[in-house]
Amino acid sequence: MRFIGQVIEKLQRHPKRIVFPEGTEPRVLQAARQFHSLRLGVPILLGNRTKIKEAAQSLNVSLEGVRIINPAESEDLDSFVRRFETLRRFKGLKAQEAREAMLIPNYYGAMMVAMHQADGLVSGTSQITGSVLRPLFQIIKVAPTTTTASSCMVMEVEDTRFGEDGLLFMADCGVIPEPTVDQLADIAVSTAQLARQILGTRPRVALLSFSTKGSATHPSIGRVQAATALAVKKAREHKVEADFDGELQVDAALVPNIANRKLPDSKVGGRATVLIFPDLNAGNIGSKLIQHVARANAYGQILLGLDRPAADVSRGSNAHDILGVSAIVGLQAIEYSKLYPGAGDSLPGE
Repeated sequence: MRFIGQVIEKLQRHPKRIVFPEGTEPRVLQAARQFHSLRLGVPILLGNRTKIKEAAQSLNVSLEGVRIINPAESEDLDSFVRRFETLRRFKGLKAQEAREAMLIPNYYGAMMVAMHQADGLVSGTSQITGSVLRPLFQIIKVAPTTTTASSCMVMEVEDTRFGEDGLLFMADCGVIPEPTVDQLADIAVSTAQLARQILGTRPRVALLSFSTKGSATHPSIGRVQAATALAVKKAREHKVEADFDGELQVDAALVPNIANRKLPDSKVGGRATVLIFPDLNAGNIGSKLIQHVARANAYGQILLGLDRPAADVSRGSNAHDILGVSAIVGLQAIEYSKLYPGAGDSLPGE
């Protein structure tokens, strides 16, 4: 709660509009209520108005200050359909197919964010990742300064000796199964940018492997080494202030006395605040181990590299988790153009 409390304080000074496509989901209703009560901005629920009100009433959750939109009855439906048809015309999408898509809350919500009718999107409590990501990739796409969309988990552990006062940023834990060297470098830089915005300090980024500085040989190690060098180059080009090191074993990245033995001159070793996993297997397994075994507060997946802020939360998330992710997405939206220069400048189809 230390971390989310700080995020909430920052967002209260610059409230934002967050759209929740899963409007009847009990955990979402509770998170939306808290979002409004904490003066973080306007929560927007999508779905059938009657069903949302019935669900809220059964939970004794007030909908005061919460906006409800039924895509099927929305005055923006026709314009959204035309935008989406234009976007997907090269794929042969017909008008009727575009309309059917826009009636799906995740598609409608993505278009709301793309059209600046909401500042960010949070979904995934009752749907698989693909159902959340597909509309975002088709409508919002990647930001101008990157070619890679990925995801990040923000972990808050009780032991404040790790990371930045117990806070760790882990990526990619949810999008790219086997990132290339270029993608891995993009993931490292995007995660560093997010950590820099949230923490206000210079991120220390460790690109992880089962080897530390050549202690083993394998093609996957060479990929991490190359990605580290490329991340340094990309960070310099985009003026991202961060320190990068790799390949590092996770103990060398997090434990000072081990880092002192294995790499005494590293700016990152033993003090990493950002952990970049070599593939999705490692990222997903590692983040869930920390969440459940170490009982960490886990906030994610925060999507990185998109043209607008969004998150795909776990189906195992509770209302507090969803509120925390929503606050982070709102915080991203405050200065999103600093994270990705040029992001959000154009409307879909232009």
